[in-house]
Amino acid sequence: MGTDLHELLRSLRVWDPEVTELPPFDPAAAPAEPLALFTSWFAEAVAAGEREPHTMTLSTADEDGLPDARIVMLHGADEHGWSFATHATSRKGRQLDARPFAALTFYWPALGRQVRLRGPVSVAPAAEARADLHARSTGALAAALTGHQSETLPSLENLATASSAAWDEAGSNPAAESPTWTLYRLRPDEAEFFQGDARRRHVRVAYRRGEGGWSRGLLWP
Repeated sequence: MGTDLHELLRSLRVWDPEVTELPPFDPAAAPAEPLALFTSWFAEAVAAGEREPHTMTLSTADEDGLPDARIVMLHGADEHGWSFATHATSRKGRQLDARPFAALTFYWPALGRQVRLRGPVSVAPAAEARADLHARSTGALAAALTGHQSETLPSLENLATASSAAWDEAGSNPAAESPTWTLYRLRPDEAEFFQGDARRRHVRVAYRRGEGGWSRGLLWP
């Protein structure tokens, strides 16, 4: 007998108090710019036991303007933007080349928090991409060296062969380069911080960048 998806969905809870703490959030005390609040919330997500708080949804648009999304890893965030990396020849790399705008979404259910960022995306200098790649694990380098991301894969045997060779190279040559590996930075024009509330009085603080700096306001939940 197959799984009853609707019955399974009805059995689930959002923000179960046994595993989720919904902390208070006073928007009047929020910093004047979003990076400081993001840094604080990220640290609190780590302290709350989120297993992978640095994973995020990267949303782009294809040549027809249709949306595309996938989970990637945050590589850093500073005054230049929120950074992530991929092959320039991958689907998302090609989409960013054609339409250099994107959105990032973080979700930390242990605290009932969500962060959304949207803005233009730029390519970091190649030297910074190399430094970022070589600061990561052997497995990350092997994955980058395997290449062919988003291309059609004939069989799993092809993947195993290419991956094995890439692992050997990464292990013997930690400075090996992946020419298409690219570091991107999203510099947000908009940032939204969502704090869940047990009575559904969710707090949403929206930042918008203007000529004079950041403005801040509230949104209805």
